[in-house]
Amino acid sequence: MARRSYRHTAEAAPWRWAWTGASLGLLLALVVWAPARWLAAGLAQASQGQVQLADPRGTLWDGSAQLVLAGGAGSRDSTALPERLRWRIRPSGLGVSAQLRAECCMAQPLQVQAAARWGGAHITLADSQSHWPAPLLAGLGAPWNTLQPEGQLTLDTQGLVVELNAGRLVLAGQARLEAIDMASRLSTLKPMGSYRVTLTGGNPNTLQLETLAGSLQLTGSGQWVGNRLRFDGTATAAPDRVDALSNLLNILGRRDGARAIIKVG
Repeated sequence: MARRSYRHTAEAAPWRWAWTGASLGLLLALVVWAPARWLAAGLAQASQGQVQLADPRGTLWDGSAQLVLAGGAGSRDSTALPERLRWRIRPSGLGVSAQLRAECCMAQPLQVQAAARWGGAHITLADSQSHWPAPLLAGLGAPWNTLQPEGQLTLDTQGLVVELNAGRLVLAGQARLEAIDMASRLSTLKPMGSYRVTLTGGNPNTLQLETLAGSLQLTGSGQWVGNRLRFDGTATAAPDRVDALSNLLNILGRRDGARAIIKVG
């Protein structure tokens, strides 16, 4: 009886190894050829529907899609880049490295390193500069869909590191956004001005708004308290441009003559 049981086990062993090998091969193929739509679904979920990859093609590792900004759940607002966003992702240590490229907006690919951490993630962005059409912001919903911004956005990052820890955002380095020759459907004045927003990592993370030029003067500063931004600023129209900028001032904040008081948080 023992001899028969041993013989049965010996005969079954090759089949077990075959099934194990086939399963591992299938799992490897699934990982290697994971479709790009998996990345699109993950990004949409993580951003609560505000950043989407429409019409994804290729694989999770090498693919492309139409980058779309949307207002999130229940919103009908959305705008897309004029050209496709392309990516290349590779394993790197305990995380991944990625190259992102949009021909319309980046002279060089954006290099990103990401690694999972207990309760969060560690993300490092290489120093970069990119240019984006301001109308893209209208897809995010209120208040951008009302403002309908026009102009050019230039984003610079320097030593930018993002730490996500148990839902808490910690930054190091700096990101600077310049909005050049901005206009809005709420004003006949075109352009209204050019502006700079500087995000500086630290304890706490701070945000600074300043005007580079223009008839609409924007200034302000803020900081993150926990995960909430607290910001105080003003929007002031040049004396001879108050009428042309009145509708916009009403949207930006509480009116006080030729200026509006901006408060967030």
